[in-house]
Amino acid sequence: MNRLFPVFLKLETLDVLLVGGGNVGLEKLTALLQNSPDTAVTVVAPLIRDEVRQLAGQHPRVRLVERAFEFRDLDHTDLVILATDNPALHATIKTETRQRRILTNVADTPHLCDLYLGSIVQKGDLKIAISTNGKSPTLAKRLREFFSEIIPDNIQEILDNLVVIRERIKGDFQAKVKQLNDLTEGLVKEAPSKDS
Repeated sequence: MNRLFPVFLKLETLDVLLVGGGNVGLEKLTALLQNSPDTAVTVVAPLIRDEVRQLAGQHPRVRLVERAFEFRDLDHTDLVILATDNPALHATIKTETRQRRILTNVADTPHLCDLYLGSIVQKGDLKIAISTNGKSPTLAKRLREFFSEIIPDNIQEILDNLVVIRERIKGDFQAKVKQLNDLTEGLVKEAPSKDS
């Protein structure tokens, strides 16, 4: 049973440390900035790929520090993402982040993670995070592709209309919920099947 508690973070209000400037570091930095482009991210690594540099160049709040990790890098950090090919370094850093009570994600090492970075589907303001409890990123990716395909492209228009409708509905909370449920029921019943 997946006992993870799903949450959406306002990363723009946090200081993120990403340890690793290689392929996995690039993947993690890309995911962070696609979802929260104004996030303050410090990337620390002895070697930083050109693609990481290019991406950082497009985001003024990304800072590159080209050297080995030092414990002082954890000072004033809210979230740590470890993305190197050095499991011993990850374990050492994780011990320190636990003592400092800093939430940490460790690439491909579920037992060291406080949180997982889910597979994300986004269309306008609608965002869906998919978790397999760290067991199968491949399945999460396939589900992301599926949902991206079946969610209508005009979902933002639907969301904008629902905001207006919600503001106009009178009555108590329960009455509003019932009316909104009645209005949106058609979205599910009328959704085109994949075969049509």
